[in-house]
Amino acid sequence: MPTPRTLLPAGAVAALMAAAAPLQAQDVSCPIQVGVLHSLSGSMAISETTLRDVMLMLIETQNAAGGLLGCELEAVVVDPASDWPRFAELTRQLLTVNEVDVIFGAWTSVSRKALLPVLEELNGLMFYPVQYEGQESSRNVFYTGAAPNQQAIPAVEYFLEELGIEVFALLGTDYVYPRTTNTILQSFLSENGIPDENIFVNYTPFGHSDWSTIVSDVIALGAGGQRVGIISTINGDANVGFYNELAAQGVSADDIPVIAFSVGEEELSGLDTSRLVGHLAAWNYFMSADTPENEEFIAAWHAFIGDTNRVTNDPMEAHYIGFNMWVNAVEQAGTTDVDAVREAMWGQEFPNLTGGMAVMNPNHHLSKPVLIGEIRADGQFDIISQTEEIPGEAWSPFVADSAHLTSDWQTLGCGMFDTRTETCVQIGSNF
Repeated sequence: MPTPRTLLPAGAVAALMAAAAPLQAQDVSCPIQVGVLHSLSGSMAISETTLRDVMLMLIETQNAAGGLLGCELEAVVVDPASDWPRFAELTRQLLTVNEVDVIFGAWTSVSRKALLPVLEELNGLMFYPVQYEGQESSRNVFYTGAAPNQQAIPAVEYFLEELGIEVFALLGTDYVYPRTTNTILQSFLSENGIPDENIFVNYTPFGHSDWSTIVSDVIALGAGGQRVGIISTINGDANVGFYNELAAQGVSADDIPVIAFSVGEEELSGLDTSRLVGHLAAWNYFMSADTPENEEFIAAWHAFIGDTNRVTNDPMEAHYIGFNMWVNAVEQAGTTDVDAVREAMWGQEFPNLTGGMAVMNPNHHLSKPVLIGEIRADGQFDIISQTEEIPGEAWSPFVADSAHLTSDWQTLGCGMFDTRTETCVQIGSNF
């Protein structure tokens, strides 16, 4: 990463963190160790490297303002290299060898699922910044990305209500997030009158590159004259081949629109976006959001990274919100102790970069707005739809096994509370 060239603007500093306490707390060891667990190599590096960089920016900014509880923050950066078991190994290392106070990391759900048992065993604390499939509520994780009701469901509603889509191609990478999300979406589509024969589902491995047959099959779905749309949960660098094949077969957004859940500004920066104009993405943030907070964040990012061509994206905003909430919770608790910080996190508020206020709910999910963006020729998005803040659901009502579950760590002390029996399910915190 390039050496930072300047200190951040004063306005950005004010927006990025709370003021540091003047005295060191008695039970805090300096420096405060912050684990950064993102893939810097392998198939997910295209998405995760930027999250490492923004964490370094946030930590540097906090230190420039005086640190936290009288201590400097120190980043402990590790590279799990898109290898899911390695996420678990490095989580154990971060918590037992490096003795980090908090971890910011992961992207794919399979990596999060791999490290979760270690995190819970050692009572670590992690902030997870990426949209995911839900069906989980761990006492040791704060989910700052979107749950399905904050991304996938609104995206499909947009296809149904605004574009009149009649046939749905659910294309995803073959792992837990796409499979669970698509299970939820199939149930939702069925409840909205879409017959099973009008739902095409296909999964491909990470790094998949030959999309010719799949794209041809999707085109064929519209042979009867029905309007076809693609719901994409394709992750990582497989998106490059997918979008290139759409363009190669002459598929435009007017013909078969795509709405993606894992393609943002960072992923588009490696594509010829002139051929993708009009395709869509659903996120909680876009770089093109016209707010003073976003303008200052982008300026701070460019000053730190030393490259005005570097984009921002949704998971970066999720880390920005999560980091600042953690800072405020540590200040409120007067300690980095995981249990004390967890309790201080409930009800934390911090401004979204798109306007409004993010709130951390007792189910460890944020209330966030949902945005639909349309790809422009310059690789940015025109925001064509934005909601008010929607509370994230840990458990989907569109999955029979979870429709009766709720999560409330503050009052019930439970991530899987069965509302039928009024008991806390003791088989774990996730499916």
